Amino acid sequence: MTPGRPAAFLDRDGVLIEDVGYPHRADHLRLMPGAAAAVRMLNAAGFVCVIVTNQSGVARGMFGLEQMQAFNGLLVQTLADDDARIDAVYACPYHSEGSVASFIHPDHPDRKPNPGMILRAVVEHGLDPDRSLMIGDQPSDMEAARRAGVSGFHFDGGDLHRFVADLLGD
Repeated sequence: MTPGRPAAFLDRDGVLIEDVGYPHRADHLRLMPGAAAAVRMLNAAGFVCVIVTNQSGVARGMFGLEQMQAFNGLLVQTLADDDARIDAVYACPYHSEGSVASFIHPDHPDRKPNPGMILRAVVEHGLDPDRSLMIGDQPSDMEAARRAGVSGFHFDGGDLHRFVADLLGD
């Protein structure tokens, strides 16, 4: 059996973009310093780049699923415009304390710290968890990585390119 490809699982808010509190409109999109360069470096190193993001704003009624998807698409396109490729986006709109009935769930398997988004990406894209990594800014990101068998790395902010360069030893 051929081993799967390595993946870089990336949290969205606080890692790829500034966390401005439930970002969902174009004017909310502010890339973290070095975000595009970091994704380009991961692309060049052979990683499949996958965004895994909790988006409870949908369950809370702050914005709709379509608006969330459009915002994620805008982020992917903004990075692509700078030659940085995101291969897939997984977003969990569920939350136990939501106000939109169809998105209320007591403990959805996709909602980090649960590993559902990572595990689905592994299967759907033929990825190798043993050679993969997760970059996140919350304890729930690190726990989701641990539960999925992926190495987790906590990003405290600053220059994402410098963080990835240090991580990869470049």
